[in-house]
Amino acid sequence: MNDTPAERLTVGLAQIAPVWLDRARTLDKVVAWIERAAQAGCGFVAFGEALAPGYPFWIEHTDGARFESSLQKEIHAHYLDQAVHVEAGHLDPVCAAAARGGIAVMLGIIERPADRGGHSVYCSRVHIGADGKIASIHRKLMPTYEERLSWAPGDGHGLQVHRVGPFTLGGLNCFENWMPLARAALYAQGEDLHVALWPGNLRNTEGTTRFLAREGRSYVLAVSGLMRRQDVPAGSPACAMLASCPDMLADGGSCITGPDGNWLVEPVTGREELLVATLDHREVRRERQNFDQAGHYARPDVTRLVVHRQRQSIASFLDQPMP
Repeated sequence: MNDTPAERLTVGLAQIAPVWLDRARTLDKVVAWIERAAQAGCGFVAFGEALAPGYPFWIEHTDGARFESSLQKEIHAHYLDQAVHVEAGHLDPVCAAAARGGIAVMLGIIERPADRGGHSVYCSRVHIGADGKIASIHRKLMPTYEERLSWAPGDGHGLQVHRVGPFTLGGLNCFENWMPLARAALYAQGEDLHVALWPGNLRNTEGTTRFLAREGRSYVLAVSGLMRRQDVPAGSPACAMLASCPDMLADGGSCITGPDGNWLVEPVTGREELLVATLDHREVRRERQNFDQAGHYARPDVTRLVVHRQRQSIASFLDQPMP
């Protein structure tokens, strides 16, 4: 067989804590870890779900479902202010770092998009190519449980895959990785390197990552963030959560499995770390010999999936020039 560098890709998982609810400082930290990954020889680096400016941990600890709560309104207003507005250029430093390092990046953000009015936020996964250009933004299809008190449901526009080295790479946010049809939408496009973004916690990654690899016969990168009591910034309206939150809200759990479902990097918890591994595409081809869910083991004459990838909007404007 051909044993050349073209068959391999070195990847990094940046398991870090955000500078919670501070977009600019968190993105500065992301840039630093992109540079670190590039120096380690990575061609791709991934960050956890909702990293910039952070996951809404306060909801669980501040009576987040209380209607017309002045506290919830205050925190939400601050969250909107610190969310990522792509159209305003907030990701430009991240894109520039990707281009400088020649490294592709997948980053979890809280997006405040102009195309939905600019006052709701979405849990989005951004793919930035090694050329520094944003290739796709996927908005989480369905926020999970209490997340629905903060995030709006997304759409299928970002259910896209991208070529990175010898691999076809896709990714999903958190519980989306448990949605079989969302996974199937990526499989159908030839995905063989899957990124599962999580806000953190071993309980989310330890059981699912190996299964996802075995089902997809793909490499799976589970990348998580960290969040500790000490990361709650003094003076933030979210400090109200300190009365009941534990010392560790998200303990990481980032890990990497091969397409046979075996660990390449076992879950790492409790600390910031760059996890690095070199993946060999030949292993994907070996595992697809007896099972290929979008190819020889599929029955499209019996079951098929329809995926709507239009970006959702509440209005279509049909402008005509004045006579």
